[in-house]
Amino acid sequence: MTDSSGIRIGVLISGSGTNMDAIIAACETGRINGRVVFVGSDNPDAKGLEKAASKKIPTFVVHYADIIRSFPSVIDGPWNDPDPADRLKDRLPADFDLATVRDQQRFYSPDADNRKMNRFLCTRAAAEAALLNEMTAHPFDLLVLAGFMRNLTPYFIDRVNTEPGRPRIMNIHPALLPAFAGVDGYGDTFRYGCRIGGCTVHFIDYGEDSGPIIGQRAFSITDDDTLDSVRKKGITLEWELYPECIQLFAQGRLHVVKMTHTLDSGAIYQRNIVKIARIE
Repeated sequence: MTDSSGIRIGVLISGSGTNMDAIIAACETGRINGRVVFVGSDNPDAKGLEKAASKKIPTFVVHYADIIRSFPSVIDGPWNDPDPADRLKDRLPADFDLATVRDQQRFYSPDADNRKMNRFLCTRAAAEAALLNEMTAHPFDLLVLAGFMRNLTPYFIDRVNTEPGRPRIMNIHPALLPAFAGVDGYGDTFRYGCRIGGCTVHFIDYGEDSGPIIGQRAFSITDDDTLDSVRKKGITLEWELYPECIQLFAQGRLHVVKMTHTLDSGAIYQRNIVKIARIE
């Protein structure tokens, strides 16, 4: 629930937190009807933590790398049983079901190496359980990823998105999705020789940068541009776009609907998309 000071926003970062800065500034100036109630990170050296603390915003760290390194080596062994997480029950959250999460996730294809997939899902569930535990002290309405360099699994997503049809995890991606998903959107855009680049704000789903699109901004790429200038153009637009999309959420104007299309071949295509309600 929101109050007179607007929505409560949780922020996750991994580095300097420039988008976090833009969000905090937008809250302070009233461009976002809300306030940042915590900043969390997977990286204890993230510079954005110091900046948030200087604003008297609660911060915390869940050290993903330490959790992953500390996982038992048995997880890399040959797993032939249907639920290998049974071997690691003491290291995994009690409500984690590997088979269910494995079926839900869309990071790995069905023919992917099971050991690699299982290790990813189990180690992330352990880290995400710690993340969720830290977040319980800071009730929030919207969780925004502001340079958080970790993919979230269905285990985490389902414990934040508790109301069907009302996602509340938002991300900004440095490319015009669905093109160039992944960690280096501006670099991929530049190296491909695109004449247009941009950034995308979207809700998180079970895939990599595949959730419903909320907003996009584009910029031209000329022969004089370098990778650095492309990134600078994109980041400048990110600082404008992200607060705008968060404000739409604060106004209750974002609605996810399932659209169904019949293709010329007769195949049925369905996708969840974001509709932005007008202000009456």
